[in-house]
Amino acid sequence: MSTAFISHPDCLKHDMGGQHPERPQRLGAIEDQLIASGLAQHLSMYKAPLATDEQLARVHPPEYVRAIRDAAPAEGMVQLDPDTAMNPHTLPAALRAAGAAVLGVDLVMKGEAESAFCCVRPPGHHACRARPMGFCIFNNVAVAAGHAMAVYGIERVAIVDFDVHHGNGTEDIFAGDPRVLMVSTFQHPFYPYSGTEEPAPNMVNIPLAAGAGSRQLREAVTHEWLPALEVFSPQLLLVSAGFDAHAEDEMAMLRFTDEDYAWVTERIREVAERDAQGRMVSVLEGGYSLSALGRSAVRHIRVLARLDAPGN
Repeated sequence: MSTAFISHPDCLKHDMGGQHPERPQRLGAIEDQLIASGLAQHLSMYKAPLATDEQLARVHPPEYVRAIRDAAPAEGMVQLDPDTAMNPHTLPAALRAAGAAVLGVDLVMKGEAESAFCCVRPPGHHACRARPMGFCIFNNVAVAAGHAMAVYGIERVAIVDFDVHHGNGTEDIFAGDPRVLMVSTFQHPFYPYSGTEEPAPNMVNIPLAAGAGSRQLREAVTHEWLPALEVFSPQLLLVSAGFDAHAEDEMAMLRFTDEDYAWVTERIREVAERDAQGRMVSVLEGGYSLSALGRSAVRHIRVLARLDAPGN
């Protein structure tokens, strides 16, 4: 089975200003590297649908969804928080981003693809149950998890988050839910300054100090993530794929490499093959150094598509 690549032109129209790091060029950087690497020809391309209110309301209160719809401007820009704004194209982009994650689940659950990568924006893992923040409006990976459980009866969903920032929104939505296991690494102390204060038993949060790199990532995955995932035995793996822990990304101070992203994806894929019939859906989160983002995402996708040699 092939790997699905899901995106939509609407995601390029969301723009929070020329100096904002979460900019449309991020998607172009990934797609350019896909073409340059020859990887694009090995993927099945899909356009993201719009998420429905029913799909969003599995993880966000209907009142919140309505409030976001009501806030969408006809012109100009509306600020939702100090870091997050909407222009007239943001609502469709956010709905496509969540819809891509839903489509990814549909494709892998129906056996039409073994894995999927959602090349979308705005990102999602900081979006709490009823609060936008940190560039995020709807929690795309949470919407995917809710869809898998509601529509396909999945009883155990694992969410893997290797963004440099803690996925506080995902934790807010699923903390204490025994159907979901979240494993994550993130720089700490760092925005959003969460994830370390008595996390729920289903949250395996591994904070890393500024300057941490390959060794610390691999120790966290080997000694913390993998044992928890083995016990949990997920039926579906979802990935919040943030590439802003890269050494070239000036937004943060971790020191991951292109090869680290391939390595961690290999470890996740091994879990998916063992427990989840290979089913994986990855959703883009952070990554703001365009060159590092494009290269790292391609290494990640190559492993999803079984086109990369095993790493060391």
